[in-house]
Amino acid sequence: MGQNLTGNRAPSGLSSELGDSPGSFVSALSPSMRAVEAVIRELAQNRVPVLLLAEPGAGKRTTARRIHGLCGYPPEQFHVVSCIRLTPEQLWGSDDPWQQPGTVFLEEVGDLAAECQAKLVERLFRLNNDGDDVIAPRLICGSSRDLEAEVRSGRFREDLYYRISGVCLRLPPLRQRKEDLVSLTEFFLARQAEEFHRAVPALTAQTRQLFHDYAWPGNVRELEDVTRAIVALGDEALAMGGLRAVLTKSDHSSNGERVSLKQAARAASREAEKKLILKVLTRTRWNRRRAAQELQISYKALLYKLKQIGCSDVS
Repeated sequence: MGQNLTGNRAPSGLSSELGDSPGSFVSALSPSMRAVEAVIRELAQNRVPVLLLAEPGAGKRTTARRIHGLCGYPPEQFHVVSCIRLTPEQLWGSDDPWQQPGTVFLEEVGDLAAECQAKLVERLFRLNNDGDDVIAPRLICGSSRDLEAEVRSGRFREDLYYRISGVCLRLPPLRQRKEDLVSLTEFFLARQAEEFHRAVPALTAQTRQLFHDYAWPGNVRELEDVTRAIVALGDEALAMGGLRAVLTKSDHSSNGERVSLKQAARAASREAEKKLILKVLTRTRWNRRRAAQELQISYKALLYKLKQIGCSDVS
């Protein structure tokens, strides 16, 4: 079922699928990942359909955008179609990507409804048989599902699978390519620092070791969320305090429950927010309106946050 490139032959240095940009590809440091970047460059020399299989957050959209860029297409000709809850009418809307040059990236193609799968087979058949004069974009699909298993179960059309999987790339999860963790972390810290107009933080050795030891179930997207929390709070110790506590608890857990670093980051952010609010209120002698101004939030928002942390009745 297509050319299957697996194991060490996998894309590397990938940024998050969310909010990615044409410059968000991070070159790999590991030899195995450099070899895969060569495969991606080869894919840019032809128009064979590519199927990207990976866990959520592993970089499918960024890999597709990288192939698109190497093909020489401008960024605005990269068309993303999210297949989750997509209807046939939405698939062939007024802004039809199939009538435009460039690349069409079908995101989570395994979630296409049966009616959409049938329409897609029909469209791809027509594109392949209408001659060279028809404008037809490059097709790249991404899926977190095992599409071969979906075909065997009858949930995904076999003829569609063959049409979209000229080359099948299985992208490794972040936990299997720790060699690229440092460069990815530095990339995200620099990007978040630019967004928040702050200096790029230099992480401590303890935090870097924590990053290395963690399994990253949310992959590169989760790493981006954590670096954003560090930069946004402006205090690494404060941001990582809650994370260390949660991860230490998970390391000694006997029931094998998986703990998400993303969830831990949110918990740490809430705790940091509480401490900051109380600090400002103490400085303003609990003048809520002055505190709201210093925190750059509305007075109503401050009252709501005080209620959340159980301090609404404090005067």
